[in-house]
Amino acid sequence: MNKTLSAEILSVGTELLLGGTTNTDARDISIYLSELGINVFYHTVVGDNPERLKGAVQIARERADIIITTGGLGPTCDDLTKQVLASAFDLEMVLHEELAEEIKRYFKEVIGVDSMTENNLQQAYLPAGCTIFHNEWGTAPGCAFEAKGARVIMLPGPPRECNAMFKACAMPYLRALSDEVILSHNLNIVGSGESTVESKLVDMMNELSNPTLAPYAKEGEVQLRITAKAKSEAEAEEMIKPVIEKVRSVLGDIIYGMDAGSLEQVVFELLCQKNMTISTAESCTGGFIAKRLTDLRGSSKVFVGGAVTYAAESKTSVLGVSPELIEKHGVISGEVASEMAERARAIFKTSVAVATTGLAGPEGDGINPVGTVFVALATENEVFVTKLSSGLGRSRVRTLASNCALDMVRRYLTGKPVIVDYHKR
Repeated sequence: MNKTLSAEILSVGTELLLGGTTNTDARDISIYLSELGINVFYHTVVGDNPERLKGAVQIARERADIIITTGGLGPTCDDLTKQVLASAFDLEMVLHEELAEEIKRYFKEVIGVDSMTENNLQQAYLPAGCTIFHNEWGTAPGCAFEAKGARVIMLPGPPRECNAMFKACAMPYLRALSDEVILSHNLNIVGSGESTVESKLVDMMNELSNPTLAPYAKEGEVQLRITAKAKSEAEAEEMIKPVIEKVRSVLGDIIYGMDAGSLEQVVFELLCQKNMTISTAESCTGGFIAKRLTDLRGSSKVFVGGAVTYAAESKTSVLGVSPELIEKHGVISGEVASEMAERARAIFKTSVAVATTGLAGPEGDGINPVGTVFVALATENEVFVTKLSSGLGRSRVRTLASNCALDMVRRYLTGKPVIVDYHKR
């Protein structure tokens, strides 16, 4: 089957409607489906009500090739997804003995109890003839079936289980529906907005049909996804290769990686390769740069330490920034950012250090507009300082400032020009 398939994600759970639980399942599944070349046209959320769920299923059958449900596979009385779906497609629910044994074993070996309540065995009932998705991450198995011209995939609701089961079970199932290979690569971009990136590539995007090229905005970043359909992975790679080369020639060094994961991951790997270390001195970013680095597994190989010096007094007492420097230039200045980075590098004895000082808002200081941030990178022989005007919103200011700091390190370590407003040797 070579036509482009469409999917509807049907998320089941009253807690999603009440707002107490964020629907990350639909977000994650949409990302994975895009990698498979399957279009997601609708996200639907419905509460734990059998009549409303049945109505939502009937609507989805009319407008999607694939219906993917999340949630409602548990053992309690409000977990009705399987029963409603089976009824909607006139399928009998049957007990799968191997699933019953898996559930019993999970309770004994993982939870540590020798017995379980009888209602847990309800999870071993699935529609007759379905493809079983074994749950290695919890107790509720999922499944897939085809009936009445539709394909249905049912997944558990807890994000950890849903995410893992989709990658391990649903993705191979969906790939088997087509005799073509769908391959995607993501180019990671920092330092330029989605509209700017698109304006440089819009003609190329409009000309392409296979491969395709599409931008996706993230907080402070842009992702360009190149997707090709071919008879083999090798053929798809060959189709994608010239597109990547052309995009690189247009965008240049604002591309920080391909399928990179994150900017901090790239910086971490570069520091490891060069056997270098990093430290931080943060004011307006409040430790966010340090957090991004230390969230990475193995970060202790490169990250030595950091200081959050929010008040002017702490910049002086903790880092040793000169009070006279602050008095002369102001706490929000390139000179103070430079001194913060140099002092952090000296205190923590690291190869490089980054520093931030600025106004995240909402109040200004009467001198600088909200969103003004100075970001500094100190190396062995020089200091680079960049001034940002990040716009409004504390979260956005912190994200863009931390992106800038990490990108300055990335550029320095790869020999690319570090974009600066102030340079000290």
